[in-house]
Parts: sequence; structure tokens; C-alpha cells
Amino acid sequence: MREIDLLTEFSQKAGIRIEPRNIKIDDTTLRDGEQTAGVVFANEEKIQIAKMLDQIGVHQIEAGIPTMGGDEKEAIKKIVSLGLNCSILGWNRAVKSDIDDSIECGVDSVAISISASDIHIEHKLRKSREWVLESIKTCVDYAKSYNLYVSVNAEDASRADMEFLLQFARTARDAGADRLRYCDTLGILDPFETFMKVKTIIDIVGIEIEMHTHNDFGMAVANAIAGIKAGATYVNTTINGLGERAGNAAFEELIMALKYIEGVDLGFNTSYLRELSEYVANASDRPIPAWKPIVGANIFVYGSEERACAVFSDPLTYELFSPDDVGLEKKIIIGKYSGVKSLMYKLSNLGYKVTENEASELVGIIREKTMSLKRSLFDSEIIDTYKSYKGLIKD
Repeated sequence: MREIDLLTEFSQKAGIRIEPRNIKIDDTTLRDGEQTAGVVFANEEKIQIAKMLDQIGVHQIEAGIPTMGGDEKEAIKKIVSLGLNCSILGWNRAVKSDIDDSIECGVDSVAISISASDIHIEHKLRKSREWVLESIKTCVDYAKSYNLYVSVNAEDASRADMEFLLQFARTARDAGADRLRYCDTLGILDPFETFMKVKTIIDIVGIEIEMHTHNDFGMAVANAIAGIKAGATYVNTTINGLGERAGNAAFEELIMALKYIEGVDLGFNTSYLRELSEYVANASDRPIPAWKPIVGANIFVYGSEERACAVFSDPLTYELFSPDDVGLEKKIIIGKYSGVKSLMYKLSNLGYKVTENEASELVGIIREKTMSLKRSLFDSEIIDTYKSYKGLIKD
């Protein structure tokens, strides 16, 4: 018991438990998601994705970049005109004319993005730290004069000098910004470093923090959760983890991890997840891998006799949530690792009754077929094998 008490005490002191509070998702599928190399959404697709995001319960949609003009601007205006329940945000550089374009689109919120790391300031912007801070002041003040909600995006925050990043955050706060977007632009942080850096900003500056994490090292969702544990109240996500290079924190993975691992239910209609993921996958021409967490086709597919039998007995043996929770179905496939009970269950579902002895003999035949084909059998092949075994058809 003492070891358990010590672990509990450590966890509480470290502040790693997510306290109940109003965590919000700002989904950026329509902006950062579309910046995936080779992806372009048609305006009709953007509008449909916005409707689906609103239906599932997203708090804010980053609808695009108004200053791009043309079709981009028209799509954002249309999304605003839909009268969705969520907030609509336009992404801007720290330039007044960008903000004018956002205002023209009718968004209620703006992101004002500018580099925070020295390597970006010197080699991308070719400016100084002082210029960055002055640009923040000017643009936040301008946006607030139009009563807009303002998120100041600290691009490449994870490589920024911490003293300057604190100054960056103070400047945004004092100018009236509503939150600071902490951008791990290159996805270089681990959850422990994320926690420490985000907590430092919150403790010292006292500004709302939004997590914007990239997945270059496979830690986008973990880093987003670490930021939340440190006190962040907003998170950027994309459907299916779309985004530049290796992508962003995947919406479906984050909200389900919060719900089932951290015990924080954000109230989303998760039964709609697979449908939303499929739509975005088709619109982006980026198919959902079968092994994709949460919404992948293989999540509730059982080919092992041991696991299938355990799930028949009690789904909780291998399922933290039910297929219905994410819009999927449980499936039993017949292959190399299948056994008698799995085969009897499968044949019963296909409308064929077999005895346990018959199934035992059939399993050996089926295993030989799966080994030669190097895959599980299709339903039609299972039926043909059964009929051949019963002498109903000739091989």
C-alpha cells in the first residue's frame, strides 16, 4: 500500500492529473490539414467538412486563410454564413491587411501567427525580436478594436529561447490577446519537455494556452495531452492527423484518449467519427490505413482464436470501447490463427451450421489455404471450402 500511496502523492504533486475544466478543440483540418502536400479541398468539400465538424461538436473551426482571396475567401464566407454552433476562426500573418480580409469574411475569431524562434526570426522573417514584439502589439490591438477573439500563434515555439518566449507571451497578453498558441512546429518535443515548457508559461505569464503539435516523431497526441496536463485549455487537431510533413494531432485519437485514458469526456458525438474520417480521407485522397488508431478498419477485427473467444466471453477483455462508439463494426476473420469456435461462429453468421467435430476438421483445411494464399479467406472462399468438405461441390 505504501508504494501506491507514494505514487498517488507524486502524481498529485507533479500536477499530471487532468482536472475537470472546459477544454476546447480548435480543429484546423481546413487550414493546416489542407497544407498536407498534394491536398486540395474543393469548396463544396470544405463546406461539408465544416458542417460535419460542427455536427460532431467541435468548439472552433479554423476555416482557412482569408488573405489568399478567391475561392478560399468565398469558402470561408460561406462557412460563416451557415450559422454553425461553433466559432469560426481565420488564420493570418501578423499583418493588418490579413486581418482586414478576415474581418471581411465575417469570422468571429482570428489567429495572428508570427515566428518565435531566433532561427525563424533571422532566416525566415529577416527581422529582429523587437520587430516581432511590435508586430504582435500592433496587430492584436487592431484585431481587438473590431471585437474579435484573438489567438496569437508562436510559430516554432518549441525552439524559441524561453526568456524571449515569455516576453512574447506577455506582449500578447498585455495587448489583449485571448490565448497563445504554443506551436511545436517541427514536432521535436517529448511529453515531459512539453509539460515543463507549457506549465512555465502559464505559471509565469498567466495566459490561456492552445497546443499546436506536429507528429514528426509520432508524439503529436501525447504532446497535446501533456500540454493539457500542464494547464492548456485549447488544442489544435486535424481529422486523420492531416497536416504538413507527418501531420498534426489527430482529432479522433486525441478525444478518445482523453475520454478513455484520462477520464475526460468532452461530449463529442464519437459514433460519427468513422463517417467523418472517411469523408476527409476521400476528399484528401489519403485513405485511412487499416491499422489507424481509433477509426482503422482493423480495430475491431479478430483473427486470433484466443482473442476472438475472449471477446465472445466479455468484450472488455480486448476492447476499451465498443465499435458503436466510433461508428465501426466487430468482425471475425478466418485465417491462419483461427480455431474451431471462430469458424463455427463465422459459418453460423453465413447461414451454415456445423458440428464441433466438423469444424475441427475444416480448420486444418482452411489453415492450409490461408498459408498458400498468404491471407485470410473471403466469405465466399469459406463457404466454398465448407461446401467442398460436405461434398456439395467439387474442388
